[in-house]
Amino acid sequence: MRWRDASDVKAKRDARRRGANPIPISPMANDLSAVIPQVLSQAVLLLRQNAIMPRLINTDYSNEVAEQGDTIDIPIPSAIQTRDVVPGPNNVAPNNEVKPKKTQLVLNNWKEAPFTMNDKEITSVMRGVAPRQLQEAVKAIANDVDGSILNCYKDVYGVAGTAGSIPFATSTVEAQEAFRTLNIQLCPREDRRIVLDPFAEANAIGLPQFQNVDKSGSDETIRNAVIGRKLGFDWYQDQNITRHVAGTASGFVINQANHAVGDEQVTIAGGTGTFAVGDVFSVAGDTDQTYVVKSVVGTTLSYAPKAKAAWANNAAITKKASHTVNLAFHRDAFGFASRQMTDVFAGGSEIMSMADPVSGIVLRLEVSRQHKQTQWSLDCLWGAKAVMPDLACRILGQ
Repeated sequence: MRWRDASDVKAKRDARRRGANPIPISPMANDLSAVIPQVLSQAVLLLRQNAIMPRLINTDYSNEVAEQGDTIDIPIPSAIQTRDVVPGPNNVAPNNEVKPKKTQLVLNNWKEAPFTMNDKEITSVMRGVAPRQLQEAVKAIANDVDGSILNCYKDVYGVAGTAGSIPFATSTVEAQEAFRTLNIQLCPREDRRIVLDPFAEANAIGLPQFQNVDKSGSDETIRNAVIGRKLGFDWYQDQNITRHVAGTASGFVINQANHAVGDEQVTIAGGTGTFAVGDVFSVAGDTDQTYVVKSVVGTTLSYAPKAKAAWANNAAITKKASHTVNLAFHRDAFGFASRQMTDVFAGGSEIMSMADPVSGIVLRLEVSRQHKQTQWSLDCLWGAKAVMPDLACRILGQ
């Protein structure tokens, strides 16, 4: 038996009589400044695991402090052609067309995910366990970040597969078509990825080309349902893959006799319904190239890329049906930037930011005391854009 000192017993008894709490309170429970870095660190790690697309695309941009609506200039290299060398006394000026172009990425997404934690959950954070509410808050931001990048598909005009059908049902032909399309679009062969929705991935992991060790060279697919590096792509699954709902346009034809190679808009007539931004179409006489609708104003249809052929007057326009937008792309096809906002102490709140060097995502955590409770809020500022759509291809799904 452990004997207690009489003075200790008396001190506790006197404390109870005075209404004092004889159980000491850990100073950690009252020191949120020690908890905030722990919460933010766990949030960043969770976000890295849940946000797929930022890890697969280009995030190599500056990281100065910014606010919503700021823009980032992204240089785009121009194609260069050789020319004959003619020696002479004077230097020959370079062709103006080889100057790098720029596109602007707008930081137009600013989202927050507020949540609360009780004392028990705060204690679990200090032990390295992420509470459920923190996980849900991070998941909400991750879904929005992923969705904003995937929604850049509306600028992608290259296609593989068949609209309305889940790809990879019986073979890898859709990946081969995407590989060919990217080659035609002069996409570099390294740093290519394929991102699939759960249905397309389920088909793909069932293919004998991936499951059989003698064909794939690895048992990773059959053991862990991981495809890995196959057919010139790194394969991933993303539950946030979106679906393009095609416009109702039907029966339209070209209504312009002077359409030329290099044009980016054309007059159309004769059809019914409307086009939707992001619709993919082809034109009779130029069926090897697909185009994407940028806008339709009256009877003028703007599209990308620039026309590869001169379209004949009355040539029929054929539009792709609605489809899930699985993607094959090079890392430079899409740009993503997340920025730190100013950490200001105001109104009794404590604010701290942290950047993930892997995904490029910057999270900010604000802790504020409310009436009888403490609110925690994660927020994130970012922008996404299809910087070089010619380095991407849709793999059409159901």
